[in-house]
Amino acid sequence: MKNFRIKNISIAVALFGASLTMTSCINDLRQEPITEVTAASLYKDFGNYKNLLAKLYGGLAVGGQTGGDGNGDIADIDGGFSNYMRLLYIMQEITTDEAVIGWNDGTLPEFHKMTWTPANEFNNAMYYRLYTEVAFCNEFIKNTTDEMLSQNGISGASADEAKAMRAEAKFIRAQAYYHLLDLYGNVPFVDETTFGTLPKQISRAELFKYVESELISAATDLKAPKANEYGRVDKAAAWTLLSRLYLNAKVYTGAERNADVIANTEKVIGAGYTLNPKYENLFLADNNLNNPENIFSIVYDGLKTQTNGGTTFMVHAAVGGTMDPAAFGINGGWGGIRTTKAFVQKFEPTDLRGRFYTSGQSLEINDLGNFNDGYAFIKYKNVKSNGAVGAHDNWVEADMPVYRLADVYLMYAEAVLRGGGGSMTTAVGYVNALRNRAKASPVAFIDLNFILDERSRELSWENTRRTDLIRFGKFTSATYLWPWKGNAKDGIAVGEYRNLFPIPNNDLVVNKNLVQNPGY
Repeated sequence: MKNFRIKNISIAVALFGASLTMTSCINDLRQEPITEVTAASLYKDFGNYKNLLAKLYGGLAVGGQTGGDGNGDIADIDGGFSNYMRLLYIMQEITTDEAVIGWNDGTLPEFHKMTWTPANEFNNAMYYRLYTEVAFCNEFIKNTTDEMLSQNGISGASADEAKAMRAEAKFIRAQAYYHLLDLYGNVPFVDETTFGTLPKQISRAELFKYVESELISAATDLKAPKANEYGRVDKAAAWTLLSRLYLNAKVYTGAERNADVIANTEKVIGAGYTLNPKYENLFLADNNLNNPENIFSIVYDGLKTQTNGGTTFMVHAAVGGTMDPAAFGINGGWGGIRTTKAFVQKFEPTDLRGRFYTSGQSLEINDLGNFNDGYAFIKYKNVKSNGAVGAHDNWVEADMPVYRLADVYLMYAEAVLRGGGGSMTTAVGYVNALRNRAKASPVAFIDLNFILDERSRELSWENTRRTDLIRFGKFTSATYLWPWKGNAKDGIAVGEYRNLFPIPNNDLVVNKNLVQNPGY
């Protein structure tokens, strides 16, 4: 089995002409290539299955096959830049009011200015990263069917565990397709049964149905909420992602599904999760401990998952100017990401979620390339709740929450407001639980505009903002402006076509089944 790398030539070639490396383990997600080993031999030994599954989780956490994102999975781009969560942050946060970035690497400045093109290398890396994950998952799913388990002599308790693992792989693949659905709309589609032909383009509405069915199917075989190992998905993760899918259903399909949001959020809320008493502890180096709020987190370890993406990026890139790197548990800041005044002004002074560093920073952004323009925003730290620093002062070990109870509370409240049923009293109570934790003033009344702002306050820099703004009709329009939206200092509207990103030109050239998104 050769080292699997998606090169920036085409998904068609990559998905059908490459073989997979399925290595690493749940406690050491550094990905190291195996050679001269076949899938057939690997799947005959159930002892390999956990390591094979860990490769799928590793694709979310790190960007390459060796420590520090070396030997990157995606060719022609640095392994750290091609990290799944780092790219998702660029596309979901840098494009919005919540974040700007001061670096001029390649086409990176195009994101906040909303001027990206089909040649943008970071957009293309995200596309290829998502299909890399799909390919990894397809291989695992293909080799863990009931037929293949029987053929390989996997039976009894091992077969039962393999079935649960297969459900995890189906979830991770559905999550990748959810991001493709959200970011790109109509995309090529392949699964474990698709071989030998160029991928056909699936419509956004059809992909919605596929993701929905896969999550429902996975939830059947996933372990009960909180019954799986930390850092692995369970039924609650599937219900949470279904809630997000249904919350955005009108954008994706033209039809509201708010009653389904209520039904799935109620399942999660009833599963025993509770809010972490201290908001800031959600983003510290020991956020894996005593944290009853997180439903699924991507696991980082300063010694074993050394990546320039993930929370290492979130901490280092947010530190610069006169900020003291030691206070964040790191050996130096990268002077990159800050925030806009539109975001700052959403907070009341007592709200602990609005932690801004202002010394030497200006509220106004006159120069996107100057770190001192725009307040710095404090979210993640490589420091533990007892004040001790992480195991390494360069590689951050704070885990990254992907789904947590606070988001579920806010999805429930929004779905109630959108007519999905449920209880308004309960919705207000959930909102006030978040505000009480943050030391913000409680509210007696909520509306949709309030919920959008509350989501920004609670979930800032957690990769939901672009999707939220689109759902509310405020991402591209003039109804809400922020500094440098549309490449104008005070912000301007941009074409509605920018609610989707473009399919890479390379894929269009080699796969005549594909049609570019309008506007590009």
